[in-house]
Amino acid sequence: MVVAAPLPATRETREEIQRAEAAEPRTRRTGLWLWLWPFVFTLSLTSRGLTASLLGRDELVTWDMVHRDTGQILATLRNVDAVHGTYYLLMHMWVGLFGDSVISLRLPSAFAVAGAASVVSLIGNRLFGYRAGILAGILFALVPAVSRYGQEARSYALVILAVALATLLLLRALDNPRSPWRWAAYALTLTGAGLLHLIALSVVLAHACVLAAHARLDRSLWWKSALALLAVAACVAPVALTGRSQAYRQLYWVTEPDVWALLSIWRDVFASALCAGALIALAVLARSPRKAPLLLCAVWALLPPVLVWLASHGAVSYFRHVYVLFTLPAWALLAGAGLAAASHSWKAIAALLAALAVLTLSDQKQMRQPFEHDVPVPLDYAAAADVITQHHQPGDAVVYDRENTWKLDGGVQYYLPRDLKMRDVFLAKTPTAINDLYAIQCPVPVLCLRGEQRIWLLTQGAEADPLNALNPDQANALRTRYEASMSESVTGMTVTLLVRKEKS
Repeated sequence: MVVAAPLPATRETREEIQRAEAAEPRTRRTGLWLWLWPFVFTLSLTSRGLTASLLGRDELVTWDMVHRDTGQILATLRNVDAVHGTYYLLMHMWVGLFGDSVISLRLPSAFAVAGAASVVSLIGNRLFGYRAGILAGILFALVPAVSRYGQEARSYALVILAVALATLLLLRALDNPRSPWRWAAYALTLTGAGLLHLIALSVVLAHACVLAAHARLDRSLWWKSALALLAVAACVAPVALTGRSQAYRQLYWVTEPDVWALLSIWRDVFASALCAGALIALAVLARSPRKAPLLLCAVWALLPPVLVWLASHGAVSYFRHVYVLFTLPAWALLAGAGLAAASHSWKAIAALLAALAVLTLSDQKQMRQPFEHDVPVPLDYAAAADVITQHHQPGDAVVYDRENTWKLDGGVQYYLPRDLKMRDVFLAKTPTAINDLYAIQCPVPVLCLRGEQRIWLLTQGAEADPLNALNPDQANALRTRYEASMSESVTGMTVTLLVRKEKS
């Protein structure tokens, strides 16, 4: 058998091979910077002032839930907050490893938005090109809401990441539709997004636009995507059914939105009217030789808030801006494409980015104010806890104002030293004991007093007589036996030390 000798390479062929070999490491470096730079930039920006704000009420719910064991968490989810159950379980494992400091509680969210910035850049590169991709990641990082919810111990940052990652994995599945592993990865990530927050599944409508565009050439995509989505639906159905039955109890306080609420929601989604206006203006400039990328991002950005608005005109309103934060990556993608199309000069682009950073600087500072996570009713739990710590004596008891403020007790307890224990005088059953988020108070307050010499009273507001903040039965039981020894006001709260009256 004669083996033919390879033909000698021509000079032009050798030059092409050399150019390809030289370009390969450069391409790898370019790909690395595409996702790494937005990740580092977003994490650095979000981590700045990570502990500046006190824990908010929702974060205190997270703290409460993650300290229950797995069985107690699951039992509680059957009664309330099932839609956040996946997040609580994840955070339960995280806190078991890294503790419950403010940094530890908030760090997963910071990593999540940093990861989302990387994914946004990767999606932008696929849809609109390298320049648009890296600009999309940077613009995403500059949105004040990214810092705000990247610094909150709640699920919203993880939802943003899961939705963006599911979108990227769908695009990868469409690159190779015959790979069951890529479809499985897409379905698994989309399931995660739904389990973290059900409303996030509305992004499927945007995904359907891309699927429809590709299905014109490959009809098998219809049944492949249908199988993936059926698997997602089967996984999230139990949470959806349980969450539906709990919806009114959790959202009774959310008002039915009018048309203005729909139009003005973007100010809250971006946490900055200026940033919202700038990114929406850039998004209008987005260009692409194909319609599918623009349609994907436009539907992703616009449709979820409209659907939530429509669904909020029944028995329960779901219209809260935090529920549609997962649309921010879509706005960043469109804005990145628009900025890339509007200018080909990196100097001009850098100037525009610097201008945006300056314009939103005040909003970024606002996101890091001490009481930002408890707006509009700021409560200085840390200062109240400090007053108690300075003047505490062994045997002291405590009474919390549970009539007016939810989680006032949890806020103060978080900032008290862990070894400082006080009997909660009017607490009959803790939320953990009844698998709920709300405590049961003593039905006959006077019978719950045990002759304590000193009781700390923590109430919202700054009334002349803090006992007026309690329900009448509790107030009367304390008033007949105790008198105020000291009272100190902190932001939003009053800390009063009651001492037992001397017998006449």
